[in-house]
Amino acid sequence: MRIKKHTRFQRRRSGFAAAAALTLSFSLAWSLGAPASRARDELRAGADTLHGFARIVDGDTIVIGGAPIRLHGIDAPESAQSCKDAAGKPWPCGEEATRVLGQLIGGREVTCAFKTRDKYKRLVSVCYAGGFDLNAEMVRRGLAWAFVRYSRDYVTLEAEARTRRRGIWQADNMPAWDYRSGAWQLATGEAPKGCPIKGNVSAKGEKIYHTPWSPWYGKVKMDTDKGKRWFCSEDEAIKAGWRSALAH
Repeated sequence: MRIKKHTRFQRRRSGFAAAAALTLSFSLAWSLGAPASRARDELRAGADTLHGFARIVDGDTIVIGGAPIRLHGIDAPESAQSCKDAAGKPWPCGEEATRVLGQLIGGREVTCAFKTRDKYKRLVSVCYAGGFDLNAEMVRRGLAWAFVRYSRDYVTLEAEARTRRRGIWQADNMPAWDYRSGAWQLATGEAPKGCPIKGNVSAKGEKIYHTPWSPWYGKVKMDTDKGKRWFCSEDEAIKAGWRSALAH
């Protein structure tokens, strides 16, 4: 059988055409079942979507291909946050929210519709996996509050979860934003110059900062002689070259 050979120009033109087609139809191609081995947790980008395998950071944050993604319009309990159950007993709601988000994703590829980028450079998005609108489902299950400071998209679902006393609505529990505020105020009173963010340096030389609500905050022992630093804000830490412990 005779094999037709392509000239360098034809191969180059073919390559350009293929690249253009990939750019225009990337989301469709991957939704039609491209092998998972080809994805390898890499960032898959369309015009305004991300598609790929996700690592779960907490109940409202995931990472795809190294890009931290904040779920739009919701605020889940912080990883270290504890709530009360219907009997008034302590319940690790932060851990439960993280676990359930991971369960909803179930190792499947996630598609995120990009909305904006927040001041911490996270991609604020509505994300989908396994037939679920992840943002909506976390609120529906009572594992996230509607973050009305930024959006009212999920207030109806929150009302449903509250009526049915699901998850965080089993008892009178502190919203995540109040939990963060309380942790911040407490840490500010104990930190040098009132700057409570811990800028740690790992054994590998990685610069990672921890907020007072980080589950690792209490474990970080500060020694400024080893390059560790205190920061007054996350923005200050980011500008100095540190990254969030919850976004790597």
